[in-house]
Amino acid sequence: MHVYLSHPQVLIDPNVPVPKWGLSVVGRQRAEFLGQQPWVRRFTRLISSDETKAIETARCIALVTGVAVEIVHGLHENDRSATGFLPPPEFEAVANQFFANPGTSIRGWEKAEDAQARIFAGVTRVIVQNPSAPTLFVGHGGVGTLLKCALRGIAITRSEDQGPGGTGGIGGGNHFGFALTPRSVFYGWESLENSPP
Repeated sequence: MHVYLSHPQVLIDPNVPVPKWGLSVVGRQRAEFLGQQPWVRRFTRLISSDETKAIETARCIALVTGVAVEIVHGLHENDRSATGFLPPPEFEAVANQFFANPGTSIRGWEKAEDAQARIFAGVTRVIVQNPSAPTLFVGHGGVGTLLKCALRGIAITRSEDQGPGGTGGIGGGNHFGFALTPRSVFYGWESLENSPP
């Protein structure tokens, strides 16, 4: 089984491009907590998207587990650079449209179906390199949800999302377990404080 993890809370700065946002104090504390959990020690590969918040999360885990972080391009969050930072209520409204209209670019955002094809292809490339290596992917909630839909063989829907602000409203930092062959999801989004079921 492989696991996909969304980064925890970030330090929001409207003056900094979203892909460059880092973890907040709480987000870093949660990532460090995860690195100390026995279940993450079973992973022999640690893959991160090239966004700062994902890299920082992966490095917190690597410091404890000793597994090197591999930064893989193409695993980034859906491209929202056309709008840049949006206040939370506006962001949630646009995100709803993004998931509801996967073949349409909402306000210049990357189409959901294109982001799904990209994340699925990227994860597949990593796993095919070493199919037997248990792999922890550190990424993002949006494309993580798109990946989850592809693995389940269902249409893109926000009902598979970790939820606005993350499960329980705590700001991301959730994981799900999956396999590529055959495509399957072993468990849905769980807070990083919880071990896989």
